[in-house]
Amino acid sequence: MTAIWQSYQFYLWVKAFHVIAIIAWMAGMLYLPRLFVYHCETAPGSAESERFKVMEGKLLRMIMRPAILAVWVLGLMLSFLPETDAWHHGWFHAKFALVILMSAVHGLYTYWVRLFADDANTRPVRFYRLWNEVPTILMIAIVILAVVKPF
Repeated sequence: MTAIWQSYQFYLWVKAFHVIAIIAWMAGMLYLPRLFVYHCETAPGSAESERFKVMEGKLLRMIMRPAILAVWVLGLMLSFLPETDAWHHGWFHAKFALVILMSAVHGLYTYWVRLFADDANTRPVRFYRLWNEVPTILMIAIVILAVVKPF
Protein backbone atom coordinates (compact mmCIF):
# COMPACT_ATOMS: atom_id res chain seq x y z
CA MET A 1 0.00 0.00 0.00
CA THR A 2 2.87 2.39 0.79
CA ALA A 3 4.45 2.04 -2.68
CA ILE A 4 1.12 2.79 -4.35
CA TRP A 5 0.60 5.81 -2.08
CA GLN A 6 4.11 7.10 -2.79
CA SER A 7 3.57 6.65 -6.53
CA TYR A 8 0.30 8.56 -6.33
CA GLN A 9 1.94 11.34 -4.28
CA PHE A 10 4.68 11.65 -6.92
CA TYR A 11 2.00 11.91 -9.62
CA LEU A 12 0.24 14.69 -7.67
CA TRP A 13 3.47 16.66 -7.17
CA VAL A 14 4.38 16.42 -10.86
CA LYS A 15 0.83 17.45 -11.79
CA ALA A 16 0.93 20.44 -9.41
CA PHE A 17 4.20 21.73 -10.84
CA HIS A 18 2.90 21.11 -14.37
CA VAL A 19 -0.14 23.31 -13.65
CA ILE A 20 2.11 26.02 -12.14
CA ALA A 21 4.27 25.95 -15.28
CA ILE A 22 1.17 26.17 -17.49
CA ILE A 23 -0.03 29.25 -15.61
CA ALA A 24 3.35 30.97 -16.01
CA TRP A 25 3.54 30.07 -19.71
CA MET A 26 0.00 31.22 -20.41
CA ALA A 27 0.59 34.51 -18.59
CA GLY A 28 3.37 35.20 -21.07
CA MET A 29 1.44 33.89 -24.07
CA LEU A 30 -1.45 36.21 -23.24
CA TYR A 31 0.65 39.26 -22.34
CA LEU A 32 3.35 39.24 -25.05
CA PRO A 33 1.03 39.93 -28.01
CA ARG A 34 -0.54 42.75 -25.97
CA LEU A 35 2.96 44.23 -25.66
CA PHE A 36 3.30 43.89 -29.44
CA VAL A 37 0.10 45.91 -29.86
CA TYR A 38 1.46 48.72 -27.68
CA HIS A 39 4.89 48.47 -29.30
CA CYS A 40 3.34 48.98 -32.77
CA GLU A 41 2.01 52.31 -31.57
CA THR A 42 5.50 53.66 -30.78
CA ALA A 43 8.07 55.18 -33.09
CA PRO A 44 11.07 52.91 -33.78
CA GLY A 45 14.09 54.05 -31.78
CA SER A 46 12.01 56.05 -29.30
CA ALA A 47 12.46 55.61 -25.56
CA GLU A 48 9.05 53.91 -25.42
CA SER A 49 10.02 51.48 -28.17
CA GLU A 50 13.26 50.62 -26.37
CA ARG A 51 11.33 50.02 -23.14
CA PHE A 52 8.99 47.61 -24.95
CA LYS A 53 12.00 45.75 -26.39
CA VAL A 54 13.32 45.21 -22.85
CA MET A 55 9.92 44.13 -21.55
CA GLU A 56 9.32 41.71 -24.44
CA GLY A 57 12.80 40.22 -24.18
CA LYS A 58 12.65 39.71 -20.42
CA LEU A 59 9.16 38.22 -20.56
CA LEU A 60 10.32 35.74 -23.17
CA ARG A 61 13.66 34.83 -21.58
CA MET A 62 12.81 34.91 -17.89
CA ILE A 63 9.25 33.61 -17.82
CA MET A 64 8.09 32.04 -21.07
CA ARG A 65 11.14 29.95 -22.01
CA PRO A 66 11.60 28.33 -18.58
CA ALA A 67 7.84 27.80 -18.36
CA ILE A 68 7.48 26.11 -21.76
CA LEU A 69 10.42 23.85 -20.91
CA ALA A 70 8.81 22.90 -17.58
CA VAL A 71 5.41 22.38 -19.23
CA TRP A 72 6.91 19.96 -21.74
CA VAL A 73 9.14 18.06 -19.31
CA LEU A 74 6.49 17.71 -16.63
CA GLY A 75 3.70 17.05 -19.13
CA LEU A 76 5.65 14.26 -20.78
CA MET A 77 6.47 12.83 -17.36
CA LEU A 78 2.77 12.83 -16.50
CA SER A 79 1.84 11.22 -19.79
CA PHE A 80 4.04 8.22 -19.07
CA LEU A 81 2.98 7.70 -15.45
CA PRO A 82 0.62 4.74 -14.96
CA GLU A 83 -1.87 6.97 -13.12
CA THR A 84 -2.70 8.80 -16.35
CA ASP A 85 -2.71 6.05 -19.00
CA ALA A 86 -2.73 9.06 -21.34
CA TRP A 87 -1.46 7.55 -24.58
CA HIS A 88 -4.45 5.22 -24.82
CA HIS A 89 -7.07 7.99 -24.99
CA GLY A 90 -8.26 10.05 -27.94
CA TRP A 91 -8.70 13.21 -25.85
CA PHE A 92 -4.99 13.08 -24.98
CA HIS A 93 -3.92 12.87 -28.62
CA ALA A 94 -6.09 15.90 -29.46
CA LYS A 95 -4.73 17.79 -26.45
CA PHE A 96 -1.16 16.87 -27.37
CA ALA A 97 -1.70 18.18 -30.92
CA LEU A 98 -3.05 21.47 -29.53
CA VAL A 99 -0.07 21.81 -27.16
CA ILE A 100 2.22 21.36 -30.17
CA LEU A 101 0.24 24.09 -31.92
CA MET A 102 0.53 26.34 -28.83
CA SER A 103 4.28 25.70 -28.86
CA ALA A 104 4.39 26.75 -32.52
CA VAL A 105 2.61 29.99 -31.57
CA HIS A 106 5.29 30.46 -28.90
CA GLY A 107 7.87 30.07 -31.67
CA LEU A 108 6.11 32.74 -33.75
CA TYR A 109 6.09 35.08 -30.77
CA THR A 110 9.83 34.49 -30.34
CA TYR A 111 10.37 35.42 -33.98
CA TRP A 112 8.28 38.57 -33.59
CA VAL A 113 10.25 39.61 -30.48
CA ARG A 114 13.37 39.47 -32.67
CA LEU A 115 11.69 41.54 -35.39
CA PHE A 116 10.71 44.22 -32.88
CA ALA A 117 14.21 44.14 -31.35
CA ASP A 118 15.65 44.87 -34.81
CA ASP A 119 13.03 47.57 -35.52
CA ALA A 120 11.93 45.38 -38.44
CA ASN A 121 8.23 44.92 -37.64
CA THR A 122 6.03 45.66 -40.66
CA ARG A 123 2.74 44.31 -39.34
CA PRO A 124 -0.13 46.55 -38.18
CA VAL A 125 -1.67 46.70 -34.72
CA ARG A 126 -4.72 44.71 -35.88
CA PHE A 127 -2.50 41.74 -36.78
CA TYR A 128 -1.24 41.44 -33.21
CA ARG A 129 -4.70 42.03 -31.75
CA LEU A 130 -5.93 39.00 -33.67
CA TRP A 131 -2.93 36.90 -32.60
CA ASN A 132 -3.64 37.88 -29.02
CA GLU A 133 -6.75 35.69 -29.20
CA VAL A 134 -5.06 32.53 -30.52
CA PRO A 135 -3.55 31.35 -27.20
CA THR A 136 -6.87 31.96 -25.46
CA ILE A 137 -8.77 29.78 -27.93
CA LEU A 138 -6.12 27.04 -27.76
CA MET A 139 -6.05 27.21 -23.95
CA ILE A 140 -9.83 26.80 -23.72
CA ALA A 141 -9.75 23.74 -25.99
CA ILE A 142 -6.79 22.21 -24.13
CA VAL A 143 -8.38 22.68 -20.71
CA ILE A 144 -11.69 21.20 -21.86
CA LEU A 145 -9.91 18.18 -23.31
CA ALA A 146 -7.81 17.68 -20.15
CA VAL A 147 -10.66 18.13 -17.67
CA VAL A 148 -13.76 16.81 -19.46
CA LYS A 149 -11.94 14.09 -21.49
CA PRO A 150 -14.81 13.97 -23.99
CA PHE A 151 -13.51 10.98 -25.99
